[in-house]
Amino acid sequence: MKPIRNTDSVSGEWYIDTACINCGASRHVAPELIVERNDKSVFVRQPATPEEQLDAWRAMLVCPTASVRSETKQPRPNAAIFPQQITSHVWRCGFNARSSFGAHSYFASRPEGNLLIDSPRYAAELVKWFDGAGGIAHILLSHSDDVADADKYARRFGARVWIHREDASAAPYATDLLDDGSAMNIAMNVRAIPVPGHTRGSVVYLLDDRVMFSGDSLAWSPLKKELVAFRAACWY
Repeated sequence: MKPIRNTDSVSGEWYIDTACINCGASRHVAPELIVERNDKSVFVRQPATPEEQLDAWRAMLVCPTASVRSETKQPRPNAAIFPQQITSHVWRCGFNARSSFGAHSYFASRPEGNLLIDSPRYAAELVKWFDGAGGIAHILLSHSDDVADADKYARRFGARVWIHREDASAAPYATDLLDDGSAMNIAMNVRAIPVPGHTRGSVVYLLDDRVMFSGDSLAWSPLKKELVAFRAACWY
């Protein structure tokens, strides 16, 4: 059956269809517009400003099931949609993959070689942007669930690919395997730290002692307004 407009979405131009898998990605990029209702993401109100229109576009492009839609074709904003800058040297890639259940991925620019942390789906728009930013030297995979199209980006940019040995079957093309539970420096100011998680090879990556990419092991709770771990899904 073709997905239809979720009736829990507010009336108006923008909506989310019933194919939504409730990964939460659209809510992360448009928290003032999109909320969770009945285990789905829905628009709670329509964008009212250019900035909110940009957020709606981000929600559209981040959605792994193409469930964020508009009734009529909307003009694309002039501002950059993705990658979305988070800090001075870190960007959220967008274009989340269905195969990773909509997990976010990130790009970090560094003079020593740029990093891709976990992988988005392979998108020409991202390839062009990565090219302009100097390519990708290392792809850092947090665990087997968030591999997505890392192989395609690795081939395109000749990047080294890092993953823990326990999750290596998800990325047989990986060039570098992390071992046991010991933290280690894998590049200048980049530290890989094995952690408990829902796969045996869960790893977080610390950049410049300032930014941590936590995979599925740690996240911000919009309800508790604090960082949380997932005890119910921490099997290893």
